[in-house]
Amino acid sequence: MSGESEERVIIIPCSGIGKAFGSVGREAAYVVTEELRPDCSETMCLSLLTLGDEDARGRVREHSTITIDGCPRACARVNVEQAGAAPAATFRVFDVFRQHKELRVRSVSDIGQAGEEMARILATDVAAKVDELQKERR
Repeated sequence: MSGESEERVIIIPCSGIGKAFGSVGREAAYVVTEELRPDCSETMCLSLLTLGDEDARGRVREHSTITIDGCPRACARVNVEQAGAAPAATFRVFDVFRQHKELRVRSVSDIGQAGEEMARILATDVAAKVDELQKERR
């Protein structure tokens, strides 16, 4: 693994199967890791943690991790904690919705323009936290 990869913040969105807010959370994670902060963040599949993958568990214990949850079960946060790590930050899609009730997600398979807007709002907040964590490392 390169030194560059070791400095990245790991972003773990919930798997959100069947949940529209889960789809928004995943989209937000992709916006951060592919567009807003591609050089200093990466995503990890939550199922690696739920299945007990030792490499994934070790990575979240060694690196700053941000979780994004789409429902009250908080599976991303809970699984990071069960892996023996404390997330550096946790975000909930519902919190963005509470602040922007005009944004109605269309469906799980197609979040629509409003869902994409909600994901971008959340991604901006997550990217700001990535920046903060990167500054703390210096």
